[in-house]
Amino acid sequence: MSSVVGSPGAAAPESRRLADFLTLTKPEITFNVVLTALVGFLAAAHGSGIEVLVLLQTLLGTALVAGAASTLNQWAERDLDAVMKRTGRRPLPAGRLTPGESLIFGLGLAAAGTTYLSLTVSPLASALAALTAASYLLVYTPLKRVTSLATVVGAVPGAIPPLIGWAAARGRLDAGAWVLFLILFFWQMPHFLALAVLYRKDYARAGFRVLPVVDPDGASTGRQSVLYALALLVVSLLPTPLRMAGPLYFLGALVLGGGFVYFGVRLAVSPDNNARASALFRYSLLYLPALCTLMALG
Repeated sequence: MSSVVGSPGAAAPESRRLADFLTLTKPEITFNVVLTALVGFLAAAHGSGIEVLVLLQTLLGTALVAGAASTLNQWAERDLDAVMKRTGRRPLPAGRLTPGESLIFGLGLAAAGTTYLSLTVSPLASALAALTAASYLLVYTPLKRVTSLATVVGAVPGAIPPLIGWAAARGRLDAGAWVLFLILFFWQMPHFLALAVLYRKDYARAGFRVLPVVDPDGASTGRQSVLYALALLVVSLLPTPLRMAGPLYFLGALVLGGGFVYFGVRLAVSPDNNARASALFRYSLLYLPALCTLMALG
């Protein structure tokens, strides 16, 4: 289907086009990806010194691949984005950029990011970054219109960035890396379920089978939000016994995780309450950088 408004591309001022290309990379999501890769690197290097140049190279390469994944996702879903109010003003459905130039931009970022990581950091870090983008685009993206379990599948590539940082610092993946993977995996679930409650009409309009769309009374959505928040609380405490972080982190993770469970329970009690879904979503946005900061401080 076509949703082009006006003449794309050439008529737009150069500054606007640059801003639109930046928008394709979803800077806020890229920031979270880079943040979790940073935490993975710092946790792996804990007690052994930080190679600043390798860290910066890791973050740059990770950012390039994350931006590529977001760009190519918007390219693949441009027609679906056009029918949703939340995404209809993005550069592709609004016609400010063409599909061709967006595809080239996304592929270029992916090639640059994975190559850069391979040459400057390690083949393992590069392979993990490539796996993140490939599984997000080739598995999660098409599954969203097939099953609500796509959210669980999509949480896997979303949890890989700390593994990239860990691999960059140590050259291998240890138990601590998988703890970070689980923390991010479980965090994503209530985060996205809350978002899906808020935009369930939009998702239904586009044919995305997210849980709040196929769960009309919201009971399963609320229950899963609580269960994933509880799982997150448990795994978020593991860095301390694994000596990845100290007692201050443990206390902070306990308090932050308890807050997550609290907001999940509030949604479970009233699963069709948008205000409670919004509160859970906003708390999830505060939770991740707060936990990452505590872990980085050790």
